[in-house]
Amino acid sequence: MAAVSGSVLRRGGAVVARGVREQPRWFALAVFGSTVYGIMTGLMAWAIGWATREVLTPAAAARAVTPGQLWTMAAVITGIVTVNVLGIILRRTAAGFAMYALGAAYRRRVTRQYLDLPLRWHHKHPSGQLLSNANADVEATWNIFAPLPMALGVVVMLLFGAVQMVIVDPVLAAVGMVVFPLLFAANAVFQRRMSPRVTYAQRLRAEVSEVAHESFEAALVVKTMGREDLEARRFAEVTNRLRDANIAVGRTRGTFDPAIESIPTIGTLAVIGVGAWRASQGQVSAAEVVQIAYLFSVLAFPVRAFGWVLAELPRSVVGWERVDAVLQASGAMHYGDRDLPTRTSAAIHGEHLDYAYEIDLPDGGTAAAPAIRDVTLTVTAGSTVALVGPTGSGKSTLTGLLLRLVDPDSGAVLLDGLDLRSVRKGGIADVAALVPQQTFMFEDTVRDNVTLGARHTDEQVWEALRIAQAERFVLHLPRGLDTMVGERGANLSGGQRQRVALARAVIRRPQLLVLDDATSAVDPSVEQRILGALRGAAGGATVLVVAYRMATIALADEIAYLEGGRLVEHGTHEHLLERCPGYAALVSAYAREAADRAAVAVDEEATAGDSDEPV
Repeated sequence: MAAVSGSVLRRGGAVVARGVREQPRWFALAVFGSTVYGIMTGLMAWAIGWATREVLTPAAAARAVTPGQLWTMAAVITGIVTVNVLGIILRRTAAGFAMYALGAAYRRRVTRQYLDLPLRWHHKHPSGQLLSNANADVEATWNIFAPLPMALGVVVMLLFGAVQMVIVDPVLAAVGMVVFPLLFAANAVFQRRMSPRVTYAQRLRAEVSEVAHESFEAALVVKTMGREDLEARRFAEVTNRLRDANIAVGRTRGTFDPAIESIPTIGTLAVIGVGAWRASQGQVSAAEVVQIAYLFSVLAFPVRAFGWVLAELPRSVVGWERVDAVLQASGAMHYGDRDLPTRTSAAIHGEHLDYAYEIDLPDGGTAAAPAIRDVTLTVTAGSTVALVGPTGSGKSTLTGLLLRLVDPDSGAVLLDGLDLRSVRKGGIADVAALVPQQTFMFEDTVRDNVTLGARHTDEQVWEALRIAQAERFVLHLPRGLDTMVGERGANLSGGQRQRVALARAVIRRPQLLVLDDATSAVDPSVEQRILGALRGAAGGATVLVVAYRMATIALADEIAYLEGGRLVEHGTHEHLLERCPGYAALVSAYAREAADRAAVAVDEEATAGDSDEPV
């Protein structure tokens, strides 16, 4: 246990040193204010002794006190208290600035790192964990800067008080000095007991955040599948463990707090007892006994600052290790300095692309799950190419590679002849746009969800909505473009969200437009109008679409058929029907499904027409 404690102290000291280097001025001001507080507390003991000796004892002997004596005593004590209060204000204010400035700085660093890290890294880290890293872990790392300046001021107070006691009476000082080793020993045992418990509790806080975020994110799935009770039990299990861990922390604190706080009181009683005996022998004065006894009486609360620092230290270490794991994460994408040419369309070529997902195994190991295998695909400028294949064939993964959302394990992607890895940061987004399967809406207006903060006129917004077949429903919204769509677009239907997302891509006039099943939630007739408008309004842009409907496939100039992560065949619809049995079977299934849906629609319409009920 001693080794663990020493390790925590060393690592905690390194975290504190890092914070001090980053906020030296505010930390120095906090320590200065705490030093003033420590010195003034010691001077207050001297003032009490002086008042007892110079005012109270003579007044008791003379049975009278002059106004001058009272005013002098009040002025001395008031002056010391005033400076003491100013020191406390300076300490707390400066420590707060240091703590919150560090928290803000590291939250920004963590979130910037999230943006820089590739999707490959994000695939392995749940969003609940990322939220915990950026919030609870950063907070736990730097909360130690609240009690730390006070603890350093207490060191000054103890040194100043020890000198005072030795000057006043070495014997009483020796009696009182026994308290200090006892205090430090008690705090050391306290830290050793608290360290593993606080470490465990901090880790459980992050786990609770992860489980809660998963449940909130999957609220629709949980409710539609009737899994509320299961999720409640899962959340209850981890929160109960956190509860038990916090109870263990509180029980340990409850055991040690009275013991640590009683030690200065015991020292005060010992000083009073020995001091009274020595005063009766004429070896010390009553004022000297009062001065030393008062000094011990005020030590109990400030000395607790050592306990607060030691209690925060394990949380600080755990929080920093989790934050630092993000900051030191490898896999950040590297960029070049090349600009892509500006033109109406872009040619894209993927050469011998391989990509595998890394999957965590129950035993703690990892395994590679290949998603793309030796794919070579060329999309000529201005063409429309449909990616077709069964579920899990790698279509979405391939679109991510072609837009450099992730880098391939091997191979290269060329856009207009330039390797995407040589393009400057943000250069690909300037010429290409992706509308993914999962449409995300910000809790903002329709206008801002289309423009995403870019400068576009309302005319341009309406034009993009028209192309995406969204103009009509937006016109009927309560406030048109200024209508709030709700959290994640809760006020819109799935098809409406997809059309707003399409307008978001179209308004940027991309040279390459990638649609990853981006019209699955709209009617086939609306989908055809959208795709037709896209081809007519894109100004010759290259369109790559992941297709699941025959209507979509029919609009493509060429089709690329994937199966098992491999590009099986690439050509026209007629060519693939003749040469690729897998493609023929798949599109036949699509056609049967479309026919079945049409038949159901006709039956429903006929039933409604025969009914006596009004339609």
